[in-house]
Amino acid sequence: LLPLIGALGGMLIPAFIYLAINYQHPEGLRGWATPVATDIAFALGVLSLFCRRVPHALKLFLLALAIFDDLGAILIIGFFYSDNLSTLLLLPSIVLALVLCLLNVMSVRTLVPYLLIGVGLWFCLLHSGVNPTKAGVITALTIPGNAKGQYSPLDYLETKLHVWVAFFIMPIFALANAGFSLGLINLTILFDTIVVGIALGLFLGKQVGVFSFCWLIIQSGWAKLPDKSSWLMLYGVSLLCGIGFTMSLFLGTLAFENENIHLAEVRLGVIIVSILSGLAGSTVLLIAFARKRSHIVD
Repeated sequence: LLPLIGALGGMLIPAFIYLAINYQHPEGLRGWATPVATDIAFALGVLSLFCRRVPHALKLFLLALAIFDDLGAILIIGFFYSDNLSTLLLLPSIVLALVLCLLNVMSVRTLVPYLLIGVGLWFCLLHSGVNPTKAGVITALTIPGNAKGQYSPLDYLETKLHVWVAFFIMPIFALANAGFSLGLINLTILFDTIVVGIALGLFLGKQVGVFSFCWLIIQSGWAKLPDKSSWLMLYGVSLLCGIGFTMSLFLGTLAFENENIHLAEVRLGVIIVSILSGLAGSTVLLIAFARKRSHIVD
């Protein structure tokens, strides 16, 4: 419940801040979803720099929060950035998704039917007007995972794809979405409402949204702090949630790709604030771990 509520706050507050800054600029409003996403890989990457000092429960909290966050981003893509829907191809997409669920219920543990149907689902979604990223999510959710004494196709697939994703797919995805001309950077663009909205949304909105919503749910008694963690550690992780990078760049690109405008502003805002959030979160976590170590010594 804690990461779910934290993710909700980390999406609502950044979106509200962006809309508040851009409400008088109609052409910029379409980018409201850009600061709502957290980059799982980079946020966990920064947290992993602290090795064993990070409580295991705190790592799980950030991982779960980022997953909820990304699922929310995917829903936003489906509802707000999917145009010209084709019912003719949307219906087969629903049927294929149901077939994947049926295979899971029947405990089919051969990868081939899941992958073939997943490719078909991707094709149908791509041409139906719905962003096809959801095909990967649906397929992954239906592939069987761990079971007592049984072969896990999900673990097998994850193991085989890990190297390709880490060293090939993710870098290309990041570089393709991050590319912008340094010649476009000047004082004017730095104070553009889109850049300011993204910057304040990711940096200020994420930490306020995640931390305040978590504080409320913990104080209400519905949840508790991750084991062996402190409020300062939770705040440091809330800052790391401002690392939007790949997902924020993806959402920003989707928002303005048809007009082919403001892409430089989106990329500049996301990259600057992702770096700032990483540095700020790391600093707070260093202080938190130092205090914990000092307390243990005392």
